[in-house]
This record gives sequence, structure tokens and C-alpha cells, in this order.
Amino acid sequence: MGSSSHAKEEIMSPKPKAVIDTAPMMNILKISEEHRKAEEQSVHDAPIVSSYNDKIRPLLDTVDKLRHLKIMQEGIQLPTIVVVGDQSSGKSSVLESLAGINLPRGQEIAGKGKGISGNPLTLIVKKKGVPDLTMVDLPGITRVPVHGQPEDIYEQISKIIMEFITPEGNVPTCGQNRTENSGCRLLEKVTADDVNIGLGCVCVRNRIGDESYEEARAEEANLFDNHPLLSKINKSMVGIPVLAEKLVRIQATIIRRCLPEIVRKINDKLSANVQELNKLPKHLNSVAEAMTAFLQILGSAKESLKKILVQGEFDDYPDTSEMHCTARLWEMFDKYSDELQSENVVVDDSNGNFLLDEIKVLEETKSIGPPNFLPKAVFLTLLQRKVKGISAIPLDFVEKTWNYIETVLVSVLSRHSAKNLIAKKKQQSIDWVNDIIEMENLTDYTCHPEYSTTWNKLMACQATFLDHVNGLYLSNVVRLERFGDINIDHLRGFKGLVKEAYDVKMRITAYWDIVLRRMVDNMALHLLFSIKNLVNKEMQTDVIEELVGPQGSGLDRMLEESPSVAEKRYKLEKSIKLLKESKDVVANIMDISFED
Repeated sequence: MGSSSHAKEEIMSPKPKAVIDTAPMMNILKISEEHRKAEEQSVHDAPIVSSYNDKIRPLLDTVDKLRHLKIMQEGIQLPTIVVVGDQSSGKSSVLESLAGINLPRGQEIAGKGKGISGNPLTLIVKKKGVPDLTMVDLPGITRVPVHGQPEDIYEQISKIIMEFITPEGNVPTCGQNRTENSGCRLLEKVTADDVNIGLGCVCVRNRIGDESYEEARAEEANLFDNHPLLSKINKSMVGIPVLAEKLVRIQATIIRRCLPEIVRKINDKLSANVQELNKLPKHLNSVAEAMTAFLQILGSAKESLKKILVQGEFDDYPDTSEMHCTARLWEMFDKYSDELQSENVVVDDSNGNFLLDEIKVLEETKSIGPPNFLPKAVFLTLLQRKVKGISAIPLDFVEKTWNYIETVLVSVLSRHSAKNLIAKKKQQSIDWVNDIIEMENLTDYTCHPEYSTTWNKLMACQATFLDHVNGLYLSNVVRLERFGDINIDHLRGFKGLVKEAYDVKMRITAYWDIVLRRMVDNMALHLLFSIKNLVNKEMQTDVIEELVGPQGSGLDRMLEESPSVAEKRYKLEKSIKLLKESKDVVANIMDISFED
């Protein structure tokens, strides 16, 4: 851990006994084997080697392999010995004594800055014959900032320390008392012998000056054997060899305890990643695969649209009322019918214009001919006026209906394809509405028996109505079925035309009922037929033409995965490969036991 991450090149120790590699953005100090011919004759027995045996080695090797696979990048913590202490308290010197090699110091590893960085720096220390032991050497606790250091340097370092010693599998050595309340994970460097420490303490003597490691160990043994006070300390808690054995056994014990939880986390993470990978769209490798996938998607969309638009089933959208299409279409048709009928309301007689439209048309269509003969132009002229008055309603209905169907299709198909397809169908319906309006304007025909029935029923009141107009009754108001109370005072000046106007009015009224019913019924038939054709026939053809294109270039585009999906797929596949390898690594170690 240092103040900079500028450690990307191999750093050679001043002495030829070890090679020190650095790799940024990792949080381990790893001592591992490397068979180098140039070192064979310079190997000496580092204290940590003698404490390393076949029962412990598989456990440590397992964690080392997991760490090499970078399993911690998947959020799975591995047991680690964490070295904590005040600045210049001898932490690195202890590590050097354990391994029997020199470690880079100061600017050799941390750069020239006086601050610290939360980004870990990895040192891979390799030496032939030295077993694996992973430890995190945290920055020394600086209580008083020096010139150039931030005022909160102590808090920054404390935060980093807490991040590394909090995981249950980590063992803090040379720690502060605040770091481990229970003491069961603490191996501490102390200056007094009456401190209660969970894992105990080990007294060691580090190298001084230019002493070799062999000389340092000899001086250490002499110190604890012959010093009048230190010689009285129990030999089970003095010396670098004792510390090395203790560290190895502590780490092995914690590894053994943590392995089941590590296995569980690996399995959980692996299962989650596999599920997430399976949710991604299938990666297509050929035009044949692209066409197969496209037709499957189109078939699924077609089936879904048939259910919600034609059959009235909404199993796929039980809580989305907008996707309950047949119900929503019925509501729209009902409103459309009401709007048409509302235009059929008779003008209020208080304005004194009952039959005036019919009388004016009769006057303007007079011609030489037999008496009591009704010109065809009279009926058509009045009919065309009424058709013109409601012509906007079916067009507006078509617009709203296809807009609604478009929202449904967009939720099932791609937006661009749905919009183009609906635009085409909407225009077809608009053209159809214009045609039926034009037909109603040009021709007055029906074979529906209700026309005659309604006309005869309305004509039954003609005699009474004419008697009121001719002044046989004193009242100026006549009640007619479907028209209510009619003021007839304004009609007495047109006595010669009232009879014909009344006949025309009732014919138009009876026929208009047929026209409106025709517009509602035919509209329903047209739209339902159009929707069915859209789903069963046209959608597949149009979508294929839209997406695939005449030259088949669309299929080539389908083979190109979007960058975001491709990146996500790559990360998941890489993570799954790593987790599977990690799972295999721990599978063979779970049943191994060892004695303390």
C-alpha cells in the first residue's frame, strides 16, 4: 500500500536473492515459488519455509490459486493476514525477516508524493523454496501530518485499515485495539507483556544495519537465550521462526473455516451470472440462425397479437388494461355510435324551422312533370347535407382506432416496423371511409325492411299534422313521435308544400337510421377484418420486408450485437469462466483436515 500506483515494471532487489514483481490495483503481498537457475545456490532456509508442511500447503495453495484467478474482483473476499501499525514501527522489517528477502521501500514503491491512495498496490515477491503466504501491508498510521500531507491523513489511513480488517476472514497483526473487539482474530505487536491479546504475541528481533538474514537470526537466538530478562520469555512466543509458523497456521485455520462460505458465495454468484447470461438475447452466428430467430420472434409476436386483438385473451397482460384490446375497441365503437346518433337530433322547434330545409329544397327542385311526383334530387340533396354533417366522425374514429392499435403493436413489435405498418393500414381505412361517404352521397338505396316500417309509422301522423297546419285546431303546437312538440305557426304560409315536405322529412328520417346503422356496422366489419388480416397475413410480410430488406441486408444487421449487450455478454462469460475455475479449485480441498 503506498501513495502512488506507478508500479508497473519489474523491480529488482539490490541483492540477487529475490525478484520482486509489481502489479497495480490489487491488494496482496504474495510470496511464491519460482525456480530460477541463477538462484539455486543462493537459497537459504527462510523461517517461513520450515513452518510449511503438506497438511497446510493445500489450503494455502487453494487460496493462492483463487487469488491468482482474481476471484476478489467478483466481490468474494479471501482470508488475508493484514499488517497494521504505526509508521516506522517495523512492519516491513518483520515481513523481510519472514521471507529472508529485501522489500522495496519509500520512493522505490510509493513514489515521491506524501499523501496516500486507497488503490491497493500488489507486490509479488518470488523466491525459490519459499512457500505462499499472503499478507496486506497497510500504510503506517500517521498521527501528526507532516508538511504536504492532508490534515485528515490519520482518518484517511484509519478508513483504509478498517476496510481491510473488517472482513471476517482477515487477521490483523500489529493492530490497534479498536480494530478487533473480540480479540479472536488479533495477533498484536506490543510494548508491554500484560496486554490480553486473542491470538497472543510473538517477540522478534529484526535485522540491524547490514546484517545478513542468517546473522540476524543467530543474533535473535542469542538474544532470547542469553539476555537476563528476555531469556525468561517462553520459547513458544519468541523468534521469527515461531512467528512464521504461527502466521501460517493461523491463516490455514481461517482458510479452513471460511472455505464453506467461499464455496457458497462462488455458487451463488455463478448461478446468478448464468441466469443473467441466459436472459440476454441469443447471439447469432450465421444468416440461417438470424432468420430462424427472426421467424420465431415474429411468430411469437403474431400469436400474442392474435390473442389480444382478435381472440380477446390477455393472459400476457393481466394487469395492463390498455392491452385488453377487444374491450377497449368495443368502448371506442360504442362511443362512435353515440356520436353518430347525436348528430341525428331534430332541431328544436322553438327556432321555427321544422320542415323549412325540406320546403326550400322542394322549391329549388321544381320542374315540369306530373303532380305529386317527388324529384330524386330532393332526397339526394337532403341526404348529402346530412352525410356531410357526420363525415368527420368516422374519419376521426378511424384515426383514433388505428392510433390505439399502433400502441399495442409497438409494445410487441419494434417501434419502426409497427409505425410503418400502422401508417399503411390507417391510410387504407381512411380511403375506405372516404369511399363509403362518397357512396352514400351518390346513391340512396336500402333493402332493409325497417325503412318502410319506420316511414309508415312516421307517416301515420301526417293527417293530424296537416290539420293543425290548415287551422282546424287552435293550437300552434303539435306533438310528433321522435320529434316532440313542434311549433307549426311558420308553416301556414307554405300550405301547398307542407304535405310533400312532411313526406320527404319522414323518408329522410327513416333512411338516415339505415345510413347510420350502415356506417357503424360496416365500420366494425371493416376494422375487425383489417385487424385480422394485419395479424394473420400482412404483418409477417410487411415486417419481413421492413427488417430484412430486398437484398437481405437486414439479416446481416441482425448478426451485429449491440455494443452494450456485447460488452455485458463478454463480462458475464469471463466471470462465469473464472467462477467455474474457482469452483473446481476449492472442490478438491473441502475434505482436507489438519491439526493445530
